[in-house]
Amino acid sequence: MLAGVQTEGLPTAEGHELMREGSLVDVARADTVNAELERLISRRASQDRPDPDEQSALWKASVRAHNARRREELRAAWCEYHQRQAERHRAILEALIAEHEAKARKLQEGMV
Repeated sequence: MLAGVQTEGLPTAEGHELMREGSLVDVARADTVNAELERLISRRASQDRPDPDEQSALWKASVRAHNARRREELRAAWCEYHQRQAERHRAILEALIAEHEAKARKLQEGMV
């Protein structure tokens, strides 16, 4: 006990009861430390939050960059498709041309 003051059963700021002598000092110190931590956390949290307009601008720039990459990928894919399709058509048409030329020769020579 503190000089005639009953400490057991007294509520603290956190709602805990004091259970031993000298705990009033411990609670006061804990309250001070907690207040300082809250202040530091609050200050740090406000520094970490980007400006909403800046965040929106960054997001828009990110979307533009993504869309540009995607357009380039699609352009390259379509280019490759058309080049390969031209090769396929060329092979088929060359074979078809050769077949028609052979039939025409046979007709010219009277072999049919």
